[in-house]
Amino acid sequence: MRSFVDAPAFPELITAVRIAFYAPMKPVDHPVPSGDRRMARLFVQALTTTGHQIQVASRFRSLDISGDITRQERIRQTGKRVAERLVRRYEKQPATTVPQVWFTYHLYHKAPDWIGPRVSRLLGIPYLVAEASFAPSKVGGPWHMGATQSACALSQANGIVSLNPRDVECLQPHLSTAAQQLLIPPFLEPLAVDPGEPNCRDTLAAEQSLDPAVPWMICVGMMRPGDKLTSYRVLADVLAVLGDLPWQLLVVGDGEASGTVRDFFRSIEPNRICFAGRLSAESLRRLLAASDLFIWPAVKEAFGMAMLEAQQSGLPVVAGYSEGVATIVDDGVTGLLSRAGDADALARAARHLLKDSAQRKRMGRNASDKAFRIHSLAGAAQQLNQFITEVTNACR
Repeated sequence: MRSFVDAPAFPELITAVRIAFYAPMKPVDHPVPSGDRRMARLFVQALTTTGHQIQVASRFRSLDISGDITRQERIRQTGKRVAERLVRRYEKQPATTVPQVWFTYHLYHKAPDWIGPRVSRLLGIPYLVAEASFAPSKVGGPWHMGATQSACALSQANGIVSLNPRDVECLQPHLSTAAQQLLIPPFLEPLAVDPGEPNCRDTLAAEQSLDPAVPWMICVGMMRPGDKLTSYRVLADVLAVLGDLPWQLLVVGDGEASGTVRDFFRSIEPNRICFAGRLSAESLRRLLAASDLFIWPAVKEAFGMAMLEAQQSGLPVVAGYSEGVATIVDDGVTGLLSRAGDADALARAARHLLKDSAQRKRMGRNASDKAFRIHSLAGAAQQLNQFITEVTNACR
């Protein structure tokens, strides 16, 4: 397996190939924003950057979050029919328009790929998967069907692209000996706004009723039940012990659990918390550029696109540790990591940086430099291009 550490810096471009792109969890044009949709769009952007022609193969969602076996069977049957329709359609098309590679983004037990393996096998084209994961504990449980299908899809894959180091080892037992793997860091497009926009902080202070003289912390997360809600609860516990320091917190996000999130923060002085709601990408980047510290407990977070965006904007990050988060936040260099879910440890880290503006600025500079050097879309595009070259050559 090649990783981003030893991938060639400037691989040769290959002849553009036609790629059928599929995201079983959430299609790229889904109306509800999320980190998953964002990463899928970034993969499409990276692939088109080097000239590949992307065709969204299907918008069929295979997601079942409840563990409903009856629903999963309906999804399986529908997926089979969608695959058969696609094959019939491709067989009628001119050969110059038929996909040459199938690329599935993010399959796992709750959102398995029922389409890609069948279509790619019948068309005789390489099957590539990005951001796959496999949890052995789900075999035999409510998501047994999705887990076993994910294992079957992985066994057929010709190439696997991972963003999180923890996924690499758990996938290997399910891959064929001929399958190729690539580990790349999460990536972002270049900043769309200038972080040094003049008077940005003063303007935002007036817009959001903030005090420009105190440190601004910011967090970004969808307000939904599960791990995101747990992170918000831990964050409220963190803030409860930081009352002796000057700060204000910008909370960016919305969702079905917004009422519960607000309840978590009721013990905090109201003028300290600003609920900004769901923001456009440009508005979020303006807030990040004007803030002083990004904070997020990151409970069971895969890697956290919001943390990467914060670092790109020159913000140090205080977060809970996981292998994925550590690929973004270099502990002690671009931010501080603490044990996941430990509110006291996270509070100590936040206190340290709130009290040391010089270190905050130093870490912020390191963060933006790391984002530029390691997490660029251009770099990911080059590596993906080389990987597709090698996989397609091996399948000839």
